[in-house]
Amino acid sequence: LTGQGWDVAAYTGAREFLTSDMPSRPGCLILDVRMPGISGLELQDEMNRREYPLPIIFLTGHGDIEMAVHVVREGARDFLQKPVDPEKLLKTVAWVVQEDEAAWKERYAQLTDRERDVIALVAKGKLNRQIALKLGISERTVQVHRLGAYRKLDVHNVAGLAPLTVLFERGVLQ
Repeated sequence: LTGQGWDVAAYTGAREFLTSDMPSRPGCLILDVRMPGISGLELQDEMNRREYPLPIIFLTGHGDIEMAVHVVREGARDFLQKPVDPEKLLKTVAWVVQEDEAAWKERYAQLTDRERDVIALVAKGKLNRQIALKLGISERTVQVHRLGAYRKLDVHNVAGLAPLTVLFERGVLQ
């Protein structure tokens, strides 16, 4: 993955991932079913519980059809068996990351111009009061646009906007 230009982060286990990963880094998570401590299946459950938006690809030598169906039903994007053809893994990662980026773009396109103005400032860490002053609107109006944007983007808090922030920084979204 690194040789193909992907920015890769490796973790010794699920606990390290949960404490060290930056939700602002869009991409995908490649999990094995069997991992030290918390299993890949348990990590997927925890990520779902926390509403952690990072797409998951399972890559394992310890799976079966029933397990593959289960993890996909729980939101995993793919389930690959080891040993995996490197080209297949690269294509899967590219597909999952592009799909995730496209989903963000699609949700972002649903926002009104004012919701986009507000959410761009929220993503930069601005408070409602600061946004109201900058845009020349009331703080209550900012709250209404912010909540509307959260609903359309399917996020529940500022942390959920982290991937969107990176897409702004990369110039993918204006």
